[in-house]
Amino acid sequence: MTALMVLAIAVGIGASMTTLTVMRLLSGDPLPGRSQEIYYAQIDVNPQSKGKEPPDVLDFRTAVDLWNARQADQQTLVAGSKAKVRPADSPLPPQMLSLRATTADFFSMFNVPFQFGQAWNPSDDTDRARVAVISSSLNEKLFGGANSVGKILRIANSDVRIVGVLAEWRPAPLFYAVRGGRFSGGDTSAFYNQPDKVFTPFFTGLEINGENFKPFNCWAKRDALESLERAPCTWVGLWLRLDSPSKVAAYKRFLDNTAAQLKDQGRVTYAENTRLRTLMEWLDFNLVVPSDVKLQTVLAFAFLAICLVNVVALLLAKFLRHSREIGLRRALGATRAAIFLQCLAEAGFIGLLGGVLGLFLTLLGLYLVRHQPVPYVDLAYLDLPMFLMTFALSMVVSLLAGVIPALRATLIQPAVQLNQL
Repeated sequence: MTALMVLAIAVGIGASMTTLTVMRLLSGDPLPGRSQEIYYAQIDVNPQSKGKEPPDVLDFRTAVDLWNARQADQQTLVAGSKAKVRPADSPLPPQMLSLRATTADFFSMFNVPFQFGQAWNPSDDTDRARVAVISSSLNEKLFGGANSVGKILRIANSDVRIVGVLAEWRPAPLFYAVRGGRFSGGDTSAFYNQPDKVFTPFFTGLEINGENFKPFNCWAKRDALESLERAPCTWVGLWLRLDSPSKVAAYKRFLDNTAAQLKDQGRVTYAENTRLRTLMEWLDFNLVVPSDVKLQTVLAFAFLAICLVNVVALLLAKFLRHSREIGLRRALGATRAAIFLQCLAEAGFIGLLGGVLGLFLTLLGLYLVRHQPVPYVDLAYLDLPMFLMTFALSMVVSLLAGVIPALRATLIQPAVQLNQL
């Protein structure tokens, strides 16, 4: 009977801790210590929005105008595409890799670590310098992990010089690329993709790979030969760093005033429809945690509740089976409190054993998660807080399960039990 209780607790703990660990990793802060200063700006540039939620990204002209205004402590433009990449002196065929066109502040704003070299200079943004920063994984793949600063990459049909190589960097989710979550129907696992392989100055990226940048949304038919920079489409994100509430309020006023000016120019219809969300508010708005992970977590804890009910029943049966021993102890002077504590101690010991077995089942569950075809599998590891929580949850579950049977045991009448001896 004790083995059954240990197994019931372990299975319940293993299922719930596996899903809770994944849930915690996917819903955490991707930029701890800095996220409270990071904001995402939106203006409703879509004349057909009917004044509802503004587009998730800006059109090129509005985004660049806001970036040029330099009203925040730091600001960066972001737009993504796929690009053909290979070393300039390599005979190997090019690979299609993710390219992020951004500006120099991107790296310091987001605390991006470097293994070799550094970010490009702010003047490289406006000069459209042919430079790039690459990820550590791409550096390992193309250059065997050696310092590749100064080497030349061919991106599309242009050569760019590598000025920096990132150290291991794995924000989860990939917050700077999050957009359109509310249209995904809960399938947001792509938000947990690996960081981009290549970063280039924003305008440089558009020059060398412009045809591969895609619009997020267009409110009018786009001419096939028309540049995306002049098209009636949204596709550029604008991130800001504002380090005080007064600067946040000032930037919101600037954003509203800019929208009002754009309305006077006929470029915006709903000038009052602006947003300035913090990074975490932006992630919440985009519902970044996949709906299937939320559902699995609910089901796992429902399963744990069922296991708890079964443990209560087994503990009741166990303590009732020892009614005569309890009656004898009561007759020898044991108090109800002593009997209650003894029963809880037994329940706690069972919980401890269940926690140990549950830990192995949790590790097994995370191992299976890591073999699923989803982008966040590399994040599924048990860290120290969740390791400790496994035992804490097991003890809490077992003690809760032991309360009712322990109370029931204290109500055993000694005289009745002694008469049966």
